Amino acid sequence: MAYLGPRLGVSRLFLPRVTVFRVLCTVRMDEMGLAVGRSALERLDFDNVALKKLPLDPSDEPGVRIVKGACFSRVNPEPLSNPRFVAVSGEALALLGLAGEEVMNDPLGPEYLSGSKVMPGSEPAAHCYCGHQFGQFAGQLGDGAACYLGEVTVPPGQNPELLRENPSGRWEIQVKGAGLTPYSRKADGRKVLRSSVREFLCSEAMFFLGIPTTRAGSVVTSDSKVIRDIYYSGNPCYEKCSVVLRIAPTFLRFGSFEIFKPADEFTGRQGPSYGREEIRGQMLDYVIEMFYPEIQRDHPDRLERNVAFFREVMSRTARLVAQWQCVGFCHGVLNTDNMSVLGLTLDYGPYGFMDRFDPDFICNASDNSGRYSYKAQPAICRWNLVKLAEALAPELPPDRAKAVTDEYLDHFNRFYLENMRKKLGLLRKEEPEDEILITELLRTMHDTGADFTNTFRNLAQISCPSEGETERDEEIVKKASELLLEQCASLEELKSANTPTMDPRELSMLLSMAQSNPALFEMISDRATIARQLDRMSKLKVLLETSQDELRARQAQEWISWIALYRKRLARELEGQSDIQVVQEERARVMDGTNPRVVLRNYIAQNAIEAAESGDFSEVRIHFSQSSVTLECSAFLQCLSVINSLGCRSNGSSRFWRNRFLLSQGWSFLLGWVHTGGLHRGRGMKERSHSREPPHHQQT
Repeated sequence: MAYLGPRLGVSRLFLPRVTVFRVLCTVRMDEMGLAVGRSALERLDFDNVALKKLPLDPSDEPGVRIVKGACFSRVNPEPLSNPRFVAVSGEALALLGLAGEEVMNDPLGPEYLSGSKVMPGSEPAAHCYCGHQFGQFAGQLGDGAACYLGEVTVPPGQNPELLRENPSGRWEIQVKGAGLTPYSRKADGRKVLRSSVREFLCSEAMFFLGIPTTRAGSVVTSDSKVIRDIYYSGNPCYEKCSVVLRIAPTFLRFGSFEIFKPADEFTGRQGPSYGREEIRGQMLDYVIEMFYPEIQRDHPDRLERNVAFFREVMSRTARLVAQWQCVGFCHGVLNTDNMSVLGLTLDYGPYGFMDRFDPDFICNASDNSGRYSYKAQPAICRWNLVKLAEALAPELPPDRAKAVTDEYLDHFNRFYLENMRKKLGLLRKEEPEDEILITELLRTMHDTGADFTNTFRNLAQISCPSEGETERDEEIVKKASELLLEQCASLEELKSANTPTMDPRELSMLLSMAQSNPALFEMISDRATIARQLDRMSKLKVLLETSQDELRARQAQEWISWIALYRKRLARELEGQSDIQVVQEERARVMDGTNPRVVLRNYIAQNAIEAAESGDFSEVRIHFSQSSVTLECSAFLQCLSVINSLGCRSNGSSRFWRNRFLLSQGWSFLLGWVHTGGLHRGRGMKERSHSREPPHHQQT
């Protein structure tokens, strides 16, 4: 299985006092001496097989255009003014045979790794692909800001484990933000510091969480500037152009195969290479031969080979999203053009890690319908697989594709339960009621507003029941509940989180329209959005009639009930075991290696961004020594300083929205309306199969 997450029984990131890793090297630009000899980046061995095996656009015409009959277009990266490193990732650069410190000290490094200067052997190009965005086919998209630099051959002596995960023997490198391409649409092909830092930090954080991902080798910023309206408020400002170096076996995606799509029945758009069936077969052969050689070897029949390939992509996708769910990660833009054919986390846009557990968590401000919410991710990934299958036809017959996609849910559930059992320390037995235990845990976390990451981390401190403990059982459960109560939201936080986000007059109008004119309602809203608003209102009504002491007592009781179930299940783990202490220690070790103390919360990334924008790169640069973690003022990895202590409760969930004010503006009427019955399924509120939101024009 080819992915870029570390294959480890226990996560390296969270083991104290062991050899951890060296992520980023920090050397100030003014400390760099003159380069001695040839730049290490000039010694990279390029073998750009994709450009040899796949059709290349023969046109050198500048500007945005529709590219027909080609998978790549040659481009000329646009140089930056005074490029300089923000940070580099030593471990990611090691994939290319480079030493992070040497690159950081290289005067040519920022120029080469921003596309300002082209390395010997590099052949800059942009990839053509299409995509379904927010459920609608958007037609040609392509690398609007990313630039393929080439494929670097694996250096001698590279870790055999990495070679197994990347059987092609090459690493594709891209620079994101290097200027205009034929696919830039109405944009300028540039990226700014805030988005570049976010991608850099999360790519490497995901890797060390053991989650399959593309890698980030460096961030370069400059004196070049572009205008951006950060808050879409009509107040644009200048921001510094920045570039991320991305590394993966390939950046081909589901949308790569959608360039052959006929005219879509809903949008009327079609793929630019519609009718060029031979190119689809060519691309399919390339992907399987390069990245799935065992499938190519084991299936001489072409049809069976293609089915086996699709089944492997399905399985990897199911495993990936299960891992996301288990760390509370929300991708935010799960369009088909953001889904890797290798099962990697691809394209870090408006992602987010949950603070307080909320299955409806949405990290993308433009996702009004919640299509890409946390709880929707498994189903959306299956939907995207269906679209990939359609794009592969007739190479993949529809009946065979359906049989494979029908296996998806079982694969996802198996991977998810496997991970969740580890997170709960259920290692020796697999019992049917485990699903109920997990479901009840998540329900309790949601009801009490518990912090997702810290709650799971603290479960290792709940001991298995042992003989002679009966008399102390109540005391142990109470102590455990107090531990988890520390992670629960306050009354004010829950009020804030459950305050409806829709104007009360708008909601009242939509509710009336749903009853009187269902067809019009479906054109301008959807049942799921309204249901979420009504659910918030119902919860808010209860909270407004609750005191902090009453809330705390209710939260405590909920946790006491769940902990009792949990310890009863832990008791069955001890059946037939002679050495209970060994069992307890193994359980704690596995749980601590599975449940991270720290994830990249939004406020952590934001701290690093704000410091970098003011010229202080120290909060992005990170250095780990061999025997312990040392931090150089890094916002993200300052949080890793808790590696030898319990994770502290996050302040990232304290979003104080309007509540009393909204009630005075009309929510009290709607709360009463909900309380008396409100909205019913079947009365003009059926589910819709197609989103009405416009395509999300995110450039890759």
